[in-house]
Amino acid sequence: MIQLKQNFQRQQKKLKHLKTRVFNASSLILSQKTLFEYIAGTQFYKIRYYASPDKKYKEPLVFIAPLAVNMDIYDLYPYRSLVKHFQHSGFDVYLVEWKRFDFKHRHLNFLSFIDSAIPQSIETICNHSGSQLISLHGWSMAGVFVTLYTALHSPEHVKNLIVVGSPIDSYASGRVGKLFSTTNKLISKNKNLKQAIHQGLIPKQYIHTPGILNALGFKLLDPIGWFKSQKRFLLNLDRAEDVYEHATMGNFLNKMIDYPGGINQDMMLHLWLQNPLKQGSITLNGRTIELKNISCSLLVGAGQTDQIVTESSARPLLDLTSSQDKTFTLIPGGHLGLMSNQKTANTFWPKMTTWLVQRSKRLGA
Repeated sequence: MIQLKQNFQRQQKKLKHLKTRVFNASSLILSQKTLFEYIAGTQFYKIRYYASPDKKYKEPLVFIAPLAVNMDIYDLYPYRSLVKHFQHSGFDVYLVEWKRFDFKHRHLNFLSFIDSAIPQSIETICNHSGSQLISLHGWSMAGVFVTLYTALHSPEHVKNLIVVGSPIDSYASGRVGKLFSTTNKLISKNKNLKQAIHQGLIPKQYIHTPGILNALGFKLLDPIGWFKSQKRFLLNLDRAEDVYEHATMGNFLNKMIDYPGGINQDMMLHLWLQNPLKQGSITLNGRTIELKNISCSLLVGAGQTDQIVTESSARPLLDLTSSQDKTFTLIPGGHLGLMSNQKTANTFWPKMTTWLVQRSKRLGA
């Protein structure tokens, strides 16, 4: 009888949680609870400042966000927040948050960010922080941004560079890499098609992708991972914390932002399709950017189960730079887990913090 009563109560709890998740999901979202202030902004970005309550290091840590994603991923849960972790480790933290791009921004490309928006934002951060040197972090597409920015502007401001889950040898990235490699071989058989794609002749309005397609594409790139998360949620409906986390992650995944057409041209049809970075350089609008120009301390990470950017795709960055201080580490989880899962927070975040502490100037030293 007691067992039946407990089962009934459990089912009641499941139904209550499911009802809330479906009809009042906004009440369950835990993300972006850490206090910050905006210190500057332009038509393309705003800069968030998370002041450390116990600042110990002179150089601030700057996060450059990827396009398409909202800022939830940097402050996902009050108890598992990347910005809060470093803020309470003694670093002033800055986050460059991109505005919500739409069709009118379809002309924006890599150079719009690595040679304009990012340099401007970093100059602002250096002035605000009182330090001309920073530590710079980029995940996924933002890892490509910070890598190319540092190569193009080295050695202006970047003392320590952290690149996580970013493709360097795109063809080495598992099934995704094989798909791009095979596609490029097929395209190369048609001279006119190759010219149109390789030379960026496709009108940007045709390759601009809205946020809803980016959200769908992100899930389709790892359908097994997405299915497992839904299954885990349904099996644990009686656990309030799992329901909160599912709603919070769902809010992040379902509210993605547009990719400008010029970004798709440079990211998908150039970097992924033609794989130039494997050779150590990329040419954008006639400007060649060489990875050997990077000489700062370098930490590269890849997810152990990342289906989008594998270890083999990310690791080559180490050998293509001129850095004498370089470290590679495998991180638990897949592409999204690099930033959000509990194992990453328990193992990689402390490792990243130690790496950064050893390469940062302590106040008063």
